[in-house]
Amino acid sequence: MENSFEKIVSFCKRRGFVFPSSDIYGGLGGFYDFGPLGVELKKNIKDSWWRAMVQRREDVVGLDSSIIMNPNIWKASGHTETFSDPLSECKKCHKRFRSDHLEDPKKCPECGGEMMEPRNFNLMFKTFIGPVEDSTAIAYLRPETAQGIFVNYKNIVDTQRMKLPFGIAQIGKAFRNEITPGNFIFRTREFEQMELEYFVKPGTEDKIFEDWIKERMRWYTEELGIKPENLRVRRQEKDELAHYAKGCVDIEYRFPIGWSEIEGIASRADFDLTQHQKFSGQDLTYFEDDTKEKYIPYVIEPSCGVERTILAVLCDAYEEIEGGRTTTTESVKEKETLLRINKKLAPIKVAILPLVKNKPDITNKAREVYGMLKQNFACSYDEVGAIGRRYRRHDEIGTPFAVTIDFDTLEKNDVTLRNRDTMQQERINIQDLTQRIKKEIYEN
Repeated sequence: MENSFEKIVSFCKRRGFVFPSSDIYGGLGGFYDFGPLGVELKKNIKDSWWRAMVQRREDVVGLDSSIIMNPNIWKASGHTETFSDPLSECKKCHKRFRSDHLEDPKKCPECGGEMMEPRNFNLMFKTFIGPVEDSTAIAYLRPETAQGIFVNYKNIVDTQRMKLPFGIAQIGKAFRNEITPGNFIFRTREFEQMELEYFVKPGTEDKIFEDWIKERMRWYTEELGIKPENLRVRRQEKDELAHYAKGCVDIEYRFPIGWSEIEGIASRADFDLTQHQKFSGQDLTYFEDDTKEKYIPYVIEPSCGVERTILAVLCDAYEEIEGGRTTTTESVKEKETLLRINKKLAPIKVAILPLVKNKPDITNKAREVYGMLKQNFACSYDEVGAIGRRYRRHDEIGTPFAVTIDFDTLEKNDVTLRNRDTMQQERINIQDLTQRIKKEIYEN
């Protein structure tokens, strides 16, 4: 069934995925905290990206650059002068909006008052370094992670002996003082990016650009398990492109609010390294041993947002089943919520459930199984409520497997292993449990 955005937002708070930041103080617009389940999902998505982009490749290395950097970097990149959105203010209520988001640019959407003429508003968060807050101490929280990669390009070529084509990958926080953040974690003021700058020889960029589009779509469908029909590639028109870009595509997801970007893949030519060579005075050319050529490499940049990816994964997996589900062993009559998330991404992989909590022999054995499984998986020990209700509770948060310890366990040393998606149950010997779950999660 079609899910409203409000259901996803409510679900995320109710089940401990995402909380409004500073909630007990009324929150803070555009900032969110990730709860116990959200932080696990976030880590799993970042780990999946890192495995695909760095660990499984010979041509990519990692980086973790600082959030605050020399302010001249942002002059070279153009952010100081041009990183802005058009801001309009209402003359009556004095609320501010992005001009390009207004249906009627002359009328306030809140009170109907007259809007002032738009002005450019720089999106970088300004701060100061040192004890004196004057113009010589100004610095900025980085609005993107890419520039940290570009200014370390020479360091990595020199120390890692990288040969073109090669990439530098980074996952890290970025900050943008959005005029109107919104749509939950889709547009926030503090967020995480997963970015790759892939350096190539001029003349080879077009084919490599197309190759990266295919690879990134593969990651979303095969690694994250997002339904292909909910993803599309939209090529930007010429009037949408940044002035330095040869081409750019957006990978979009069909959210309940409509098709929206979750990743951009840009062919950036040699703009960034050329600018930093000019402003820093450092030689950033690449010397090719085979041909004895020197040139500034071109760059292909796949860049996605962690929070937007999390939101897409949750929207894609969330189901409400009217009348519940029925198998030969289980029946649910009321409406059931099911998070059919990719098993590798699930915040909790296994729920350990003693059939009853008032029998020490059973609970002790359940604790023993829990202690064994948590060495390999994110596990939850749950003994509160009827067994069927505990199954539903874990179905709702996406736990792929439940292990039930009962009276037969004490005699036969086996347990019931239940599958979230099929609700099928089977008896498994405890000594075979770890390998069986590993196979189900990581090989199937």
